[in-house]
Amino acid sequence: MSTALLTHARFTEHDFPPHPEHAGRIKAVWQLLDGIALDQQLLRIEPTPATDEQILAAHSQAHLDRLIDISRQDRVTRIDADTYALPVSLEIARLAAGAATGAVDLIADRRVDQALAIVRPPGHHATKHLQMGFCLLNNIAIAARHAQTRHGFRKTLIIDYDVHHGNGTQDIFYADPSVMFISIHQSPLYPGSGALAETGAGAGKGYTLNLPLSGGHGDASYARLFAEVVLPAAERFAPDLLLVSAGFDAHWADPLAGMRLSLAGYDRLARECLRAAKELCGGRIAFVMEGGYDLKVLAHGWLNIARMLLGSDNIGDPYGAAPGDRGREDVSAIIESARRLHKL
Repeated sequence: MSTALLTHARFTEHDFPPHPEHAGRIKAVWQLLDGIALDQQLLRIEPTPATDEQILAAHSQAHLDRLIDISRQDRVTRIDADTYALPVSLEIARLAAGAATGAVDLIADRRVDQALAIVRPPGHHATKHLQMGFCLLNNIAIAARHAQTRHGFRKTLIIDYDVHHGNGTQDIFYADPSVMFISIHQSPLYPGSGALAETGAGAGKGYTLNLPLSGGHGDASYARLFAEVVLPAAERFAPDLLLVSAGFDAHWADPLAGMRLSLAGYDRLARECLRAAKELCGGRIAFVMEGGYDLKVLAHGWLNIARMLLGSDNIGDPYGAAPGDRGREDVSAIIESARRLHKL
């Protein structure tokens, strides 16, 4: 089986250069992949826009109508202090969500085992009703709903290791036992959600698993959390499909956060996700691009995921380990609390 890469040249059209979520982010990823011809080893697919029906499976009509109204303006709209949209942004957001749903289609149809959706704008902060946190449509949530409605997947696992809590993804699936959401994130940090005690509601109780970490944690902390909490929870859930919200802003060089992951540490997380997919759901896995605001880190992070999915053990890491002290590596307390709370 081959590995699919879904991206689109139009992703650069949603752009407001003073903003940290700008077109240069995806250009940096493309440039590195193109520079070593790695994209030629991938099944490259140009995504089609997500339909209203696909969007409304995850978002309210009011959410979509707000973006439609913005598309009729002739200016940059500041939805909130963090989030902008242009008249063209709904078209681009549809393509980003379409890349995520297209990845699911390819996997479900067994054309590929695994896929990368290299997209922008990111999605995991967009709730059922609100655009926020740089995000307009929740790409991974739309993909998870599409997996259910179009392909009949019963259980989808979403693992989110962006440095910010994926509050939008949590919001959409908080009462839904068919989608498990697991997030490791820095706390306190935007958007202020993702406490350990947020575990779901109603029928979805226990299907949200949050692992909030104070700033300063690095490779060893994340490795222990995966080994002792994330993977046991994933094994018990036994998903049919694994989707990964992959953000590279927990790297020590990222300007918007305060964690201490290295690119080698990130590579380990991706490989653990791939191993879990192979063991639990026939290798069905898609990685969807979220944050990451140091361009070199972002580009090498996605290069490393692509290499991994193509079977390579090579890791590109121009930065190396976090400088200075080893960071806050004792996560025993949160591991104990999470395992007790979720009966692992």
